[in-house]
Amino acid sequence: MSGGSDAKIDGGGMSIQHYILATAGHVDHGKSSLVQALTGTDPDRLPEEKARGITIDLGFAHLDVPATGGMTYRVGIVDVPGHEDFVKNMVAGVGSVDLALLVVAADDGWMPQTEEHLQILTYLGVRRGVVALTKVDIAESEQVVTDEIRGKLDGTPLAEATIVGTSVVTGRGLDELRSALSSELARTPPQRDIGKPRLAVDRAFSLRGVGTVVTGTLTGGPLRRGQGVVVQPRGVPSRVRTVQSYNREVEQATPGARVALNLPDLHAGDDSHGAASVSRGDVVTLAELGRGGDTIDVSLDISPRAQLTKPLKQATLVRFHHGSGNAPASVYIHGASTLWAGQRVLAQFRFDAPVFAFAGDRFIVRDWPEQHTLAGGIVLDPDASRRGFRSEQRRQFLQPRADHPGDADAFADSEIAHVGASRGESLLVKSRFSGAEVSEALRKLSGNGKLVEHGEVVAEVAWWEGLKQLALRSIEAAHSAHPEELGLRLTDLRQALGREMGRADVFEPLVAELCRDGCVRTGMVIRLSGHRPALPPRLQPAGARIRIALAAKPLDPPSRKQLASDPTSQQALHFLVQTGEAIEIGSELVLQSQTYANAVEAVRNLLVRQHAATVSELKQAVNTSRRLMVPLLEKLDRDGVTLRQGDKRILRQPAARG
Repeated sequence: MSGGSDAKIDGGGMSIQHYILATAGHVDHGKSSLVQALTGTDPDRLPEEKARGITIDLGFAHLDVPATGGMTYRVGIVDVPGHEDFVKNMVAGVGSVDLALLVVAADDGWMPQTEEHLQILTYLGVRRGVVALTKVDIAESEQVVTDEIRGKLDGTPLAEATIVGTSVVTGRGLDELRSALSSELARTPPQRDIGKPRLAVDRAFSLRGVGTVVTGTLTGGPLRRGQGVVVQPRGVPSRVRTVQSYNREVEQATPGARVALNLPDLHAGDDSHGAASVSRGDVVTLAELGRGGDTIDVSLDISPRAQLTKPLKQATLVRFHHGSGNAPASVYIHGASTLWAGQRVLAQFRFDAPVFAFAGDRFIVRDWPEQHTLAGGIVLDPDASRRGFRSEQRRQFLQPRADHPGDADAFADSEIAHVGASRGESLLVKSRFSGAEVSEALRKLSGNGKLVEHGEVVAEVAWWEGLKQLALRSIEAAHSAHPEELGLRLTDLRQALGREMGRADVFEPLVAELCRDGCVRTGMVIRLSGHRPALPPRLQPAGARIRIALAAKPLDPPSRKQLASDPTSQQALHFLVQTGEAIEIGSELVLQSQTYANAVEAVRNLLVRQHAATVSELKQAVNTSRRLMVPLLEKLDRDGVTLRQGDKRILRQPAARG
């Protein structure tokens, strides 16, 4: 996995870096007109938008901005609606933004949706932007509005943003705006390739002869033609037939680009009949990146600029905006009953249906009637549990993540401490950290003595030691309760450990560790190395009778039914077989272990001398009857010692001649 996104070379040899820019601002402040003036593309595509003269849904365009050193910034532009009735559509378009173009009309100045859009951008972590002061050709006092904007931006991430006066009527400021965008992009790191592609679908439609097409901003990693994908959060599998980026068909799309995928085996739009479908709010990704969850733990923040008439309360039903979609959720606050403007807390969102999110993702919270933006925050655990959310243990797990939301070390440390153990390759898969970053974090934790590694499994030291001690106590208890047994069956040990093993399947690494530390595994049984099975007193007389009977006629033993005709004798015989003192030849015959070893050696010696032998010849070599010889040879066939060829046997792996 790559740790960053380097410039890409297009088919013409041009060096390109991809970015996403989103407009923001109040209705009728000229966002769409400015995009059209910059790109030549009218982002308003709906007939209703044309008729009403306002943007209702997301619009798209792109702009190539020249940079130094032969570099070109290919900027995908998402034009968002400014009307208060369509803020949900605005949020759907700004989930993966590198740069904001905040648009303020010089004749109106700062307006309610200007403020709300700025708060949304801040919640989503947008730290860079340019302000376009539009309609300067009809403004009475451009400087007054500019000063007002600068005052409104004070204390926000865009406090130092360049403000450019523009007019789409006269063309004033357009070149200066392009230059300001280029300068800002030069200081903006491109989106990273962490090997975890996600495309948040903002449009899904069908084309005749093509099938379903989805569009969105690609983040986290590349998607390529022919690749198998899954549509989350419903887990619908599909395959990418073709990939387009900025109206060009490509073999592979890169993070930070606007992308269109042809998914011909899906239906566009919601389908109430259960057919495989895809619509806005879905995520096209890879199956190995996990599934959605119905409970998410977060760091929740209400801006001090928020104009709340009442606090956010426990169990309030809200709209959780994430990626290009939104879902109803109930919010629960850790350590408080209400949340006011300017506060930041740990919280949990509970959904009726799964939501596909990563640790480190940002989100927006709006009220249920969709009239106000309430809060924003960062996902800390996308697969949370509703049990114990308000506990101190849960706070200790979440707080380091909230304090260091971009630190892979903090997330890996808290995850291992929380789950106890995990397979390294699956740790923090649903996070915005690359595999290399997670591996490096684990290496540091190992070096600091906080975790141990056992093959693919990594475990917190104290947790692992506790699990080992529990396993040892279980084995000791089995020896004490059943001294006649060879040891504890592995299936019983797994059951005894139960939920203590956590999410990861650490059983085999644990058994291997036990066997390096004083235990012995024999088949599917494990025992302490010092344990020697012994018949309990109540079985000793029956055991003695069986030993005498087997020794009396070693190669012509009594049948199993004669040896053990009652439950007590059967238990004693089972002990002798389990401990290896007696060997089962077939369902009806048992031999002393030494007698069996001597018989096998006689068979081997004859087959080494003459290569192949009949049952009669082997019977004479062993000096026994056909009653014993036939089941003995059948056992040797099963065990891979001999191989039957017609009416003869040969050694499966002949011994070397001396």
